[in-house]
Amino acid sequence: MCASYGLDPRFTDAELLAEADEAVLEGLRSWAAGNAGETLRPTGRNLRNLNPVVRFDEGAPTLEHAWWGFLVDGKPARFPSINTRSERLQEQPGKARGRAIVPTTGWFEMQKPSRVWHEFGLGSGILFGMAAVTQRGRTPDGDWVTCYSIVMRPAPEHLAGIHDRMPVLVPSAFADDWLGADPSRELIDQALAEASRLDERVAAVPRPDDKGPQTLF
Repeated sequence: MCASYGLDPRFTDAELLAEADEAVLEGLRSWAAGNAGETLRPTGRNLRNLNPVVRFDEGAPTLEHAWWGFLVDGKPARFPSINTRSERLQEQPGKARGRAIVPTTGWFEMQKPSRVWHEFGLGSGILFGMAAVTQRGRTPDGDWVTCYSIVMRPAPEHLAGIHDRMPVLVPSAFADDWLGADPSRELIDQALAEASRLDERVAAVPRPDDKGPQTLF
């Protein structure tokens, strides 16, 4: 399960979109700076944070602030919804009708039974994207927002000893396809194949915990 991740405003190498969209990148820097290095966590009854995601709007990548987790009947879903298994999307690709890319500079997982936190990423200061599925939801205040769930897959062998699953990473060259292609089993299969190309680059660094200023590189 991915339940926390970071977004360092000092990123210097962006691997989010094939063609860097300066408006998107500047929006991310501004938001992350205002977030002051705080760890990004699921949205809920008490924590009403909206986190930045990239979606297609009229065929162009656009930055949007979204609710992490699904809303049902104006309330956070009673079922686990911050993550979605890739296997489920392969079986039911229609659930990937709405999609987004979640920008991050690293996500966090606790290794068990040692209970040691690790930060996973592509390297210091590198901004990259995690695949997400989206749907509209009504907040407890009555506002309609985009909700997102990060897509998870089995971890490769060199990471599985720390955590058995990881987000589906979206290489920049595949970003347009993930955001704009029709939902299908073939699209999910391709996303998994493209994500596996990044496996060797993903490294895990031990951390004291998943919060505070250490989320900044």
